Amino acid sequence: MDRSRFSRIVDRFASQRILVIGDLMLDEFIWGKVSRISPEAPVPVVNVTSESYYPGGAANVARNVREFTTGVAVAGMVGGDARGEQLVNLLLAVGIDTTGVQRDSSRFTTTKTRIIARNQQVVRVDRERPEPLANAHTAQVMQYLEAAAPNVDAVIVADYGKGFLTQPLADCIGRWAAANGKILTVDPHPHTSLAWHGATAIKPNRAEAFLAAGRPLTDPVEPVTSDAPLIAAGARLLEIWNSESLLITLGEHGMLVFEPGRPPYHIPTRAQSVFDVSGAGDTAIAVFTLALSAGAAAREAAEIANCASGIVVGKLGTATVTAAELISGIAQV
Repeated sequence: MDRSRFSRIVDRFASQRILVIGDLMLDEFIWGKVSRISPEAPVPVVNVTSESYYPGGAANVARNVREFTTGVAVAGMVGGDARGEQLVNLLLAVGIDTTGVQRDSSRFTTTKTRIIARNQQVVRVDRERPEPLANAHTAQVMQYLEAAAPNVDAVIVADYGKGFLTQPLADCIGRWAAANGKILTVDPHPHTSLAWHGATAIKPNRAEAFLAAGRPLTDPVEPVTSDAPLIAAGARLLEIWNSESLLITLGEHGMLVFEPGRPPYHIPTRAQSVFDVSGAGDTAIAVFTLALSAGAAAREAAEIANCASGIVVGKLGTATVTAAELISGIAQV
């Protein structure tokens, strides 16, 4: 892509208004040092030096969007616990609209705790209890969507399989996006097996793409455009989901864009170094959607998202990419 056009698209990010819908989580990082092995079991003893907390899941997608525009809102569910309150406060602290966040005292907030020692993840502890969204909560989401429609340019759906996104809600979101002419992008979770009608674009990773297409996962082939099983899986997903485009993220192999009637388009990775892949998919869907909303074609949006992902994997923890970093990365393309 021409660098000047690349930059013009990114410059328009600041005026976009994005709504993120999905499973909200709290990411907890416990940082420490390891100096010995436990006498109780062959495991390292981590001496904790600090703790940090970040929005996770769909909340991290919103946080990524917030790096580029003040017009970001999030809709989802938290429990009636201290962690839910903490998550909402983290979102509010960076200027994300939480009007669409519902609180349910019968639930507890999904929390992922990562213990890090010497920049290496020792273990991850998940606190979660996936539960399907009740009909009453689905109705509240749709009421919120109808009220928010005049102030939204695009919607990102981030499905982490925790129960917030159900087929009735997916159908409602698709109808709402079509009726209101909104860009709708989806980061799917294959185990929920939700049908997404009316989506502008859907972004699975490689393993998710094979699972959603009902095909056995195979080893990657290079060059990527010669990976016949992957190409077949992508073509099948275009048929199943009937979206305008499909973006499959391939980790160190970059990204692959599918569009009806066009050959697949491969984008090699831009990552110079990889410290942590946590949240890289969140960055990809956030920047990809911002670019589409700013007028980019699917392939252009994928190029920009690929550049952003290459930056974020060079950071440790649930990180984001700033506008300045993305512009700098563009200059090096």
